[in-house]
Formats: sequence, C-alpha cells, structure tokens
Amino acid sequence: MIRAGRMLSLGCLMLLSLWAHAGGNSLLIPATARCALNAIPEELPEAVRICQQAASEGDVQAAYELGDFYYSGQRAPKDLPRARHWFEQASLKGHPQAQHQLGVMFFRGESVPANNVQAYIVLKMAAINGEDQALDTADRVSEQMRRDELEIATQVLGQIFRNFMMDLQTAGEPR
Repeated sequence: MIRAGRMLSLGCLMLLSLWAHAGGNSLLIPATARCALNAIPEELPEAVRICQQAASEGDVQAAYELGDFYYSGQRAPKDLPRARHWFEQASLKGHPQAQHQLGVMFFRGESVPANNVQAYIVLKMAAINGEDQALDTADRVSEQMRRDELEIATQVLGQIFRNFMMDLQTAGEPR
C-alpha cells in the first residue's frame, strides 16, 4: 500500500512538472548549459572566474556546478557558504540537483541553522523537477519532523501549488 501511494504521489509530481514546463514557471525550468571546472590546476582560477560570470548572467547549470565545486572540496577547499549561495541561485531557477543539495544542507544544518520544514519543501520541489533521490530524502526528513512541522510544510507546499495553478489559468487568458 505504501509503495502504491508513493507511486501515485510520484505520478502526480511528474504531472505537475509537465504543467510547469508548459506554463513557464521559473521555479520549475531545467537547466542545460555548462561551465568547465575540470581544468588543470593552473587554469582552475580562470575556469572558476568564467563559470562565476556565466552563473551571474543566469546560467543555471554553471551556478549548480559552482555549488558542487565548493561543496565537494575536491578541487578547492570546501566552502559551505559559497556552495549554499550557488545552490540557492540554481534552485530558484528550478535546477533539481541544486534543490536536492540545498534541501540536504537545510536538513543537516550546513552553513544554515537546521530547518526540517524548509528542507522538506525544497526536497519536494526537487522531486517535482525530476530529481530521483529527492523523494527518498524528503521521506527521511519527514521521519525526523514533528507533526506540526509536517503540517506547516504541507500547507506551504499546498499554497505554492495553488499559486502555480492560478498562474497557469491566468497565463492563457487574454489581457
């Protein structure tokens, strides 16, 4: 029964995602462009500069890659505030992996105070946008939430979707 309910939820989330793409909602648009942060060490500062410029000009994938670059700490020292900044930039434009990572950061309290409600909301948005692992992560977060926190998160998500549906309805109306 739980699996069937989960599949139904996933199907509804996928349907909302399709509606989102049709309506042009900026929170739900996938990113496609890239920046190259796999440069040789001598060229890495310039690659980061170019990627930051692209991200600042609206390249959502570049913003995500910068977030990942600063979060992983593999090619540069780990910098969680910078990672969060770039994940937030990409997340606001609907990048599902950025939303997932940002939700994890809110859950763990990485560079921000831990906030299960915010984590749950962002993770659900990531799931809507197609991040496969986001539903599982949201489930783990919900297991740690009090009943009142889950109710607040559900109300916020409901309001987000109501607003979205209203935007879809009015988008097709003549002005």
